[in-house]
Amino acid sequence: MNRTPQKNVIPRAEHCISRSLLSPNGVRVLYKLKEQGFTAYLVGGGVRDLLLGREPKDFDVVTDATPNELKRIFRNCRLIGRRFRLAHLHFHDEIVEVATFRSTAENAPEPEDEPLPEPPVEVEPEEGQEPPRRRERRHHHGPSLLKSEDGMVLRDNLFGTPEEDAVRRDFTVNALFYNIADFSIIDYVGGMEDLKAGVIRTIGEPQVRFTEDPVRMIRAVRFASMLGFNIENETLNAIHELCDSIVKASPPRLYEEVLKLLMMGAGERTYQMLRQTGLFAPLFPHFDAWLSRESEGFPHVRVSRALDWVDERLGQGEAVSQPLFIALVFGEYLEEKIAQYRGHGLPSQQATDAAIADFAGELSPTVLVPNRVLIAVREILSCQHRFQKTPGRNARGVLARKSFPDALAYLRFLEQLTPVKRSLADWWERYLHQNPLAGPPQESGAEQGEESGPAKKKRRRRRRRKPAATPA
Repeated sequence: MNRTPQKNVIPRAEHCISRSLLSPNGVRVLYKLKEQGFTAYLVGGGVRDLLLGREPKDFDVVTDATPNELKRIFRNCRLIGRRFRLAHLHFHDEIVEVATFRSTAENAPEPEDEPLPEPPVEVEPEEGQEPPRRRERRHHHGPSLLKSEDGMVLRDNLFGTPEEDAVRRDFTVNALFYNIADFSIIDYVGGMEDLKAGVIRTIGEPQVRFTEDPVRMIRAVRFASMLGFNIENETLNAIHELCDSIVKASPPRLYEEVLKLLMMGAGERTYQMLRQTGLFAPLFPHFDAWLSRESEGFPHVRVSRALDWVDERLGQGEAVSQPLFIALVFGEYLEEKIAQYRGHGLPSQQATDAAIADFAGELSPTVLVPNRVLIAVREILSCQHRFQKTPGRNARGVLARKSFPDALAYLRFLEQLTPVKRSLADWWERYLHQNPLAGPPQESGAEQGEESGPAKKKRRRRRRRKPAATPA
């Protein structure tokens, strides 16, 4: 049901959010904006989670200050994004994201093309990004609101009022504002009611909202799984109707969204919901077709077992790297591919290389797994064959591989599926303890799949040679 926006203010006495529960940096940002004469609210998942008694992961702020005004106010500000212009305020231990109230009107005035101030503290751009001044100028050359022919929003930088900003957000439970001025909750879209009822509902017509940004369908599943909520019927029906359009989002973005979905501690439940809503098949068409077939008369249940195992580790506070996660979820599928190539006469390593190459080609049009992650997945699977030889030749070299901890974790998962009399994982664990200096230089998994290169040696500065004296 499409609701008419109606402002509802919940005073401090009627809700559970206290300033003491907020990020000190977030509170500092809210008060500084208030002192400068701007309106500023805490918004989104931080407000939602606090009202549910959960610990928020992020504290996002929304304000009527424009990006350039934010850059003038905060020395630690860095403007990012083209599709949605945002400010990131860098503190020692966190980044507070600040957005300007967006408008719902397509004929809203363009943001002013203000002269860019020189930032008091220069922040180095990330690799592959242009310096802030150049990106800001380029942004103003294009339209502030840009949609594709089918209604997908490509850019949205029209500034508006708090009410307009609330209405343009995705789901009602994510559109609640916490007002630092009087400590009240401001609700324009019935979010408090849906929060109490445990319902995920789009703001506005779900077909329109999912057309504007297909990734919202994935987010609906993520919030429902994470919070234990139900998806409201109209919203759910729209997902069933539009699920195939999920591939209109960029493959790199879908990879990041899938990671958020399945690595939040409720991966198995989320996986089942993805399949039920029809979103899984267009994301992983080849893998989904394989799952629908039985192997030797047995259904494929190892994906669920793997996700349960990941959920358990995450629940215990243990890290699970991206390569280990991909290897666990797609492991049985990849092992079958490797076996097929070996059946055609390829040696073990070449068969593994070919299987990973096939897998990368299948996924790249929809969910683009970074090449560094796929290389690490290949290493994890290659190690399984090497683990069979104890110790074999150059066993210390096996311990030195960066992928060794993840490969050993993968082996433990396999042995948990089919208990063995003699545990190879235990043998290699003992061997590592007997040869600690031969182990990997850093623990895989802590960086969530990021491959860090070797430390750069400090280059010695060469002295210039004095020119030879010219003979008189």
